[in-house]
Amino acid sequence: MSYNATGNSASRRIATLLDEGSFVEIGGAVTARSTDFNMQEKAAPSDGVITGYGGIDGNLVYVYSQDADVLGGAIGEMHAKKIARIYDMAMKMGAPVIGLVDCAGLRLQEATDALEAFGSLYHKQALASGVIPQVTAIFGMCGGGLAVVPGLTDFTFMEAKDGKLFVNSPNALEGNEISKCNTASAEYQSKTAGLVDGIGAEAEILGQIRDLVCMLPANNEDDMSYEECSDDLNRACKDLENAAGDPAHWHRLLTIRFLLRQRKTTQKRWLQDLSA
Repeated sequence: MSYNATGNSASRRIATLLDEGSFVEIGGAVTARSTDFNMQEKAAPSDGVITGYGGIDGNLVYVYSQDADVLGGAIGEMHAKKIARIYDMAMKMGAPVIGLVDCAGLRLQEATDALEAFGSLYHKQALASGVIPQVTAIFGMCGGGLAVVPGLTDFTFMEAKDGKLFVNSPNALEGNEISKCNTASAEYQSKTAGLVDGIGAEAEILGQIRDLVCMLPANNEDDMSYEECSDDLNRACKDLENAAGDPAHWHRLLTIRFLLRQRKTTQKRWLQDLSA
């Protein structure tokens, strides 16, 4: 698998998400090294995940995108290590990490090697928490151990129709089945569980992530993504002179003034919370 492969869902999502021509792939020649259960006979190009960096409206971001067509998108040793390596680079550069998830979970054939690599991914996510923004978008399966990944990120998006997020199948709950309550669905995870921040079609989600990245600071030391508010709280507003007899109009103008000020300070507060 390669970013340049045609008709590949993983590469198509990256191309849609990032600025045209900005993506640089890292680890494209990496593949699975396990030979247990005759794994060497199964093709695993890039070990099922495309990793690299690119730009969103000129902002540097690091991206990984899983391909369900390669061993079901299951995470093996090298697959997880590629993602962990992306986290190292993002932490060094102070840039967000975006994960485009479509995965069947752990690659059981690689056993403890895959488990160890999985643990290293959790570790990198924990180290990055509060330092750089982490965004996850789920377009297909996100089950088992991988379901922990969205919970460790700052923002999670989910494809409304095909996205499935679960640690255990909905049928594992006593007396439940999918027809009663599909706990893996995007609607349940967003409205009931509260883990998912936004749902929609694939193109909508990728557009929302682009908008989000443009608003967020790149890291907890970024002071270029917000403007200091120098507006005097006691400043007289000429627009209110003719609104004395119209309380509704007065309220609308005050609301607009408040929102304009809030827009300038929201990112600064978010950055201060990260640094606390």
